[in-house]
Amino acid sequence: MMHSASRQALEALQEEQRSAFGSEGQASALVTLAEELYAVAGLLVGSPQLRRMVGDPATPAPARVKIIEGLIGSQIGDTAQQVVRAAVRQRWSTPWNLCDALESAGDDALFAAAEKDRKLDTVEDELFRFERIIQGDGGLVSLLDEPAVDPARRQTLLDSLVGNKVSDVTLALLKHAVTSTRKRSVLLAIDDLLELAAKRQERSIARVVSAAPLTDAQQRKLAEILSNMYGREITLRTALDASVQGGLVIRVGDEVIDGSVASRFVSARASLLG
Repeated sequence: MMHSASRQALEALQEEQRSAFGSEGQASALVTLAEELYAVAGLLVGSPQLRRMVGDPATPAPARVKIIEGLIGSQIGDTAQQVVRAAVRQRWSTPWNLCDALESAGDDALFAAAEKDRKLDTVEDELFRFERIIQGDGGLVSLLDEPAVDPARRQTLLDSLVGNKVSDVTLALLKHAVTSTRKRSVLLAIDDLLELAAKRQERSIARVVSAAPLTDAQQRKLAEILSNMYGREITLRTALDASVQGGLVIRVGDEVIDGSVASRFVSARASLLG
């Protein structure tokens, strides 16, 4: 859980990010920026002493910035340096929160790249489809989550699953999700990415699973109903699953609305056995 100091630091950093990312003219520059931010985060994750030095709130901010500048020098671009300096200047509750904030900044840079290329909806949909693929395979999730599995092997596994079937931005987001040691679970990581994508468009996502495809009219009506229920714009990401048997399973954030035949059968069976 992020404490008050880190929440305030994150808000300040996100303001800096918006300004920095907006100054980049090309989507490709934002993709490079994301790689650089991930690299700095990885450097801190892998070096406990350095992480404590630049993340210790007891050390004056100028001294922390000087330390990180001495290490990264000109190895990353000007915009990445700007974001890293801004992150290190903030007062974080723990050094780990600084690492996580830099990783999140990398994610945000990739979404900014997708937005600049008008592919944000595509990336969001590809993330959702990948989430559905691995949700149905516990063994696959275990391999992607297992810390003992070499990150290069997890990346190879990811490549075998998606190949060239997704956009470059989606692939970069997924590669980081499965190789970062800071991600507790690939499914949770993708869930966070989907929420970040929706937030950029000032709306929320409803994940809808059904046994049969919904018509366009049904999707529009369901989106309208959910938007009225939650008091904000809701867009749908739909998937098919024969085990649902009928009805719908809808998830908005942490809330699940299960109206499937399968769930009603399980409830009825439980009451009979009880």
